[in-house]
Amino acid sequence: MKKHLHYSFKVKPVDPGNDILIAELGALGFEAFEEHDDGIEAYISEEPKPKNIDDELFILNQPDFEISYKVKSIEPKNWNKEWESNFAPIEISDHCRVRAPFHQKKEVDFEIIINPKMAFGTGHHETTHLMLKLLLKENLSEKTVLDMGCGTGVLAILAEIKGAVNIEAIDIDDWSVQNTTENCKLNNCQRIQVFEGDVELVAGKKFHVILANINRNILLKDIAQYTEALSENGVLFVSGFYSKDLKQIKADAARNGLSLIHYQTKNDWVAAKFKLEI
Repeated sequence: MKKHLHYSFKVKPVDPGNDILIAELGALGFEAFEEHDDGIEAYISEEPKPKNIDDELFILNQPDFEISYKVKSIEPKNWNKEWESNFAPIEISDHCRVRAPFHQKKEVDFEIIINPKMAFGTGHHETTHLMLKLLLKENLSEKTVLDMGCGTGVLAILAEIKGAVNIEAIDIDDWSVQNTTENCKLNNCQRIQVFEGDVELVAGKKFHVILANINRNILLKDIAQYTEALSENGVLFVSGFYSKDLKQIKADAARNGLSLIHYQTKNDWVAAKFKLEI
């Protein structure tokens, strides 16, 4: 299991400092971000060894910004014990329920069993909840699906339950790959292949539906490759960004031939559906 580094940045002024800093960190391989009123939290794997941000971040040397940071190593651990004491089943409308193996079964149209090794992807976070809601409305029968940044695999699992015939789940984190594999077994999934890697793994492939619940910077960097991997009239579902970022996501999608069909928000997070217009 990989260790991660946690960087805590204080930024003045936060607007546009936070946005610039996140963009630069994303380009350096940082995987996750949390924005605050006075800065951001950022996370990156220690393997391979990250670059020295003092040498790489242009914004640190700009007189218009005052930025300081602290960094600490996060030991890998299994989140199950903490999770079991806090986790309650998640109900997405009246049709879908995400639960743990130790929760009592309930009759719903779509039941997903998740036993995560990490804290993200259970359905509790707004972005996962929103993506599940959008996916529930999509006809996936006989469709090919890509779950990019699969986390616990919850979206890929719902895709199989809804009739998708060939699903690939990809994540750069080995915890996520292991966890998705385990959760696929828990849900008796037969049509999901799980891979460790990034968007380069989809080169030359085509999918009817692509799911990417990652973050704004990765989406903007990889949206052209997602588009290339879409079949004719394929659809792209994206999340992991705030309402203020939708305009930029929409503009970049349009440059790649994608039209915004629909979006939903929850606590200022967004999930959106785009269609490739051919």
